[in-house]
Order: sequence, then structure tokens, then C-alpha cells
Amino acid sequence: MDTLDCRGKKCPQPVIETRKVLLANPAASQRVLVSDETARQNVSRLAESLGRSVIATATEGGFALEITAGAIQEAATSEPAVHGKTVVFVSSDKMGSGDDELGHILMKNFIFTLLEINPVPDALYFVNAGVKLTTKGSDVLEALARLADRGADIASCGLCLEFFDLKESLAVGRATNMLDTVETLSKAGRIIRP
Repeated sequence: MDTLDCRGKKCPQPVIETRKVLLANPAASQRVLVSDETARQNVSRLAESLGRSVIATATEGGFALEITAGAIQEAATSEPAVHGKTVVFVSSDKMGSGDDELGHILMKNFIFTLLEINPVPDALYFVNAGVKLTTKGSDVLEALARLADRGADIASCGLCLEFFDLKESLAVGRATNMLDTVETLSKAGRIIRP
């Protein structure tokens, strides 16, 4: 049984790394080491959602999760059919309200985690302070470029770029307008708002 050491890694890395290993080796059992109770719960829930059984044992510095091989459940049978594109509508450079620093960390994690779903969203539309994520100096440019390489349309509100004096700083995707934004959202099968 292989061991994946995720101790000391922050959310969502333990879940993402475990998911990759489990999907790459559906018939293999896996041992995963995590640092805290939250990671134990998140990794266990992921494994169980993939039809695996999990035995968690407390260890020095965290938990050891023994994940027993099983059949991966068919995602198509559990998800309703959605017609139309999946659009992520980002209206801020942070997620949630409360602490701004935490909000920035959550938004960064959200954007990077979009790379882990298959297929990636069809489009990401950025408005208001969300356009700051698509301009020079943003710490999610690499993730956005990778999403674009995988076919996602990255579109930033042109008026918003002008308002924040960032029009010349757009580093990924294209500038768009409100008509395009409204038409895209009105035709979307699913809209995700972080």
C-alpha cells in the first residue's frame, strides 16, 4: 500500500492530492497522512464519495487514513442533466465577507481548485473588484492561464478595468462588456458565484 504524506499541507491540498491518487489508481488501496481533524474529515468524505471505505487512526502529528479500494461511483448517474454552459461569475477579488486576508486566500484556493474539476467551467466572467484577479500582479494568473488553455473563456469587464485603472494591466483573457456578460449569463445552464 502506497503512502501519501499530506501532513502540514493547507486546505484544499490534502483533498486534491488524495483525489488525484485515488482516481489514477482506482483498484489500489491508499494510506494518507494528514495533520488535523478537518483534513481527516475532508479526505474521508472524499474517499467515501468515491465508494471507498476509510479507517482513521490517530498518530503522532495527525492521522493515518487507510483507504480501501473500491469501485468508483459513476458521476453521471448522480448528477442531474444541465443544458448550457457552466459560467463562474466573480464579482470580487475575495470570497465571502469578514476578514479580507482570509477572503483573498479563499478566492485563490477557489480559482486553483477549479483546475481539479473535469470539465473545467466553460467561462469565467470577472466584474467589479474581481477584475483585479486577471491583471498583472495577481497571484492566480497561472491558474487562470491554465484554465484558458483547457478551453475556459476568461472575460473581464472593460468598464471595471477602466474604473480601477487596470485596462493596460489585463494579463489573462479578454475585456468584455455588459451585453456580452448578460447574454452569457442568461444562456448559462449553471452559474457559480464564489
